[in-house]
Amino acid sequence: MRTHLHPLTLASAGTARHLRSLHFGRCETGRKVYIQASLHADEVPPMLVAQALREHLLALESAGLIGGEIVLVPMANPIGLSQEMQGVLCGRFDMATGINFNRQYRHLTAELIPLLAPMLGPDPLENQRLIRSAALALLGGQAAQTQTERLKQLLQTLAMDADIVLDLHCDTQAVMHVYTGTPLAAAAAPLARLLGAQALLLSRDSGDDPFDETVARIWWELAEHFGPARPVPLACFAATVELRGELQVEPQLAEQDARALLEFLRQAGHIEGAGDADAQAQPALCEATPLEGVEPITAPHNGILVFCKQPGDMVSAGEAVAEVIDPLTDQRSLLCASAAGRLFARVSRSYATAGMRVCKVAGTQAFRSGKLLSL
Repeated sequence: MRTHLHPLTLASAGTARHLRSLHFGRCETGRKVYIQASLHADEVPPMLVAQALREHLLALESAGLIGGEIVLVPMANPIGLSQEMQGVLCGRFDMATGINFNRQYRHLTAELIPLLAPMLGPDPLENQRLIRSAALALLGGQAAQTQTERLKQLLQTLAMDADIVLDLHCDTQAVMHVYTGTPLAAAAAPLARLLGAQALLLSRDSGDDPFDETVARIWWELAEHFGPARPVPLACFAATVELRGELQVEPQLAEQDARALLEFLRQAGHIEGAGDADAQAQPALCEATPLEGVEPITAPHNGILVFCKQPGDMVSAGEAVAEVIDPLTDQRSLLCASAAGRLFARVSRSYATAGMRVCKVAGTQAFRSGKLLSL
């Protein structure tokens, strides 16, 4: 294992932070996997999964079973981990700007097209090499102005030339679920099955340029732009993996999830050796559905929030999932799903404010557009 410490731009006088990346296997093969944990720094379960992955990867490397390079960033957001306010860790948003740490990464397609137009030819592998080289040059050619900009630049650079990118998160209260690009649905199905995901959510463009999309979208967008005469392969599979709820910091689950992720990498050809029989036996628990079909159910007024559905429950159209009770006016409102689907995530708060998203139901029919992700 090789450890790299990447310095971040100084945020204030007398302080310094670093991003730590762990590199396993051999980088000279050109094959690469990138995994990062807890970009939202207050989402702790991914960091525990990363610790389990580290132990397994050390053993696999010692046995010579890693065919290419696997890069693991076990703590992707040292800035967010420092943002504690009166005993509460606030790691989702950059306190300096209010911007979500998983939004506004650099979408490179428009910049890449004029650079690549005179370069691409009929060989898809050579085109892949040229695209990765150009993308890395663009990322490295622009100086970051702030510490958060530098962090995002580093993360995107570490992932940009990877064949597989896995961004490990968790929700507040949730079942396992996965987000990925619509063109990557077939590649995502084994990952969702091995993890026991109960929702696999697809979108070509979810809005606001989250991390995983900015390393994957360029491939299908460039392929569509340049057409079959200058073929561009889908050279990067990227997904956001939501490891259940934020309080499920359990070694047994972390070990289970790490084994599932490693089995996915083995099946994709990045790890050699015998497969994990337990992970292989995991049945598929869901079919892929459009992110545009997710219904965010909101509270119509302030009040006590009482759920009548648990994460993972199936709900019918018109069925109540929660009730809001205003203790000031005694107003009571049932919150009902407008379409059938699975309630896959909900808030952990017991008091709702007017307009607050309290849960999400994954339906099969697309009905939303625009910015599809929560704040």
